[in-house]
Amino acid sequence: MTESDGHTRASGENFMATAAPTGAAQSSVRATLWILLIVYIFNFIDRQIVNILAEPIAQDLGLSDTQIGLMTGLAFALFYTVLGLPIARYSDRPTTHRPRLIALALATWSAMTALCGVAQNFIQLLVARIGVGVGEAGCTPPAHSLISDLVPPEKRSSALAFYALGIPMGTLLGMLIGGVLADWVGWRRAFLFVGIPGVVLALIVWFVLKEPRRKDSLEVLRQRGTEDVVPFFKAMGKVMRSRAFVLLLCAGSAAAFLAYGKVTWTTIFFQRTHGMTPGEVGFWFGVVNGAAGIAGTVLGGWLADRFGSQNRRHVLTAPAIGMAVAAPIAFLAYQAQSWQMGLILLFVPTLLNSLYYGPTYSAAQGLVPLRSRAIAAAVLLFFQNLIGLGLGPLFFGMLSDWLRPEYGEESVRYVLYGAAFLGLIPAFFFWRCSLRLNDELDKQD
Repeated sequence: MTESDGHTRASGENFMATAAPTGAAQSSVRATLWILLIVYIFNFIDRQIVNILAEPIAQDLGLSDTQIGLMTGLAFALFYTVLGLPIARYSDRPTTHRPRLIALALATWSAMTALCGVAQNFIQLLVARIGVGVGEAGCTPPAHSLISDLVPPEKRSSALAFYALGIPMGTLLGMLIGGVLADWVGWRRAFLFVGIPGVVLALIVWFVLKEPRRKDSLEVLRQRGTEDVVPFFKAMGKVMRSRAFVLLLCAGSAAAFLAYGKVTWTTIFFQRTHGMTPGEVGFWFGVVNGAAGIAGTVLGGWLADRFGSQNRRHVLTAPAIGMAVAAPIAFLAYQAQSWQMGLILLFVPTLLNSLYYGPTYSAAQGLVPLRSRAIAAAVLLFFQNLIGLGLGPLFFGMLSDWLRPEYGEESVRYVLYGAAFLGLIPAFFFWRCSLRLNDELDKQD
């Protein structure tokens, strides 16, 4: 186990030791958080493996950079975001069994990932990627709602940061596994090998995870005169009436736009500009990106809980400062003449850009009423994934095609130059949102 992995494990253990009271309840929370983390790792393995496989897929099927962007981004994100809202609405119902909803989603996206490996043309691959998006829409909104019900507000940032470790861990494993399999057995079998285990994990989730809502919760709500199910537009109104939440949407969407766009095209950048194979990029970039993402995610959650308990605005101070500092360092990384120096320099901005995961999702849960939490998570994910995952890779791909007549294979490098300094945009919105947190965070009834 690496030092980073040991630090991550220790941080997660320290948090979970205080997340629940004692005994059986504490063990149940610990088990639930670990299982949800594993599910989210599978989520991002299946979501991100297409990035490391994009170049061999493009060469095999004759795809343009725009088609790569469409396949890796918009095809997945459009259905993921649209279906996320009704699934979150269903998840907020007091009678919904959220763990079984997550299990069904996991089985669906895993099966569709495997089907990507048998696609014979661009359209078939696009349809399979849409299927992955349909399945993954049922994961995070109920998971966020579930975690927020299990832990106290003062530990929420660490808990959601722990869950969010699935992003860098899944991305790391997706690159490592995808790159190695692409070199050894080809991109088709790579999809099959990573998709099938998820179906088995879905069975474990179905039978092991418990729904923490009490059976008499519906009766309690009725006695309090509370609606069993908040009408959709009323729930949306409660979510969107928070000005801080709107600013958080802008910040999170801009951050996701750059993160998804850069991770897709940085993997291609190292292959085209530095002549690396998919396996080499998957290993070296995967390790650097994954280790930095894990460290940044853990650190971001800790900083938010540590300083946010003293002053609520500091929940988002680290993401605002981190993204501003990361911009010039990322520019230097893409300018490096050797891939080794480029990767070394990329570690710092990747870590700084990862500080926002836990604080953002935690703030989103604290800015809305209790029974609108899944909707809040879905709204945030809707904008992050439609704008970020949907348009980030596609926009960068279109820009690369536009620059290619002049810059040739170096067109991706110039796209990434611009992407580096666009990080100042989410930094600004995180700062503006932080100014409102003392007035709005954890004040909803």
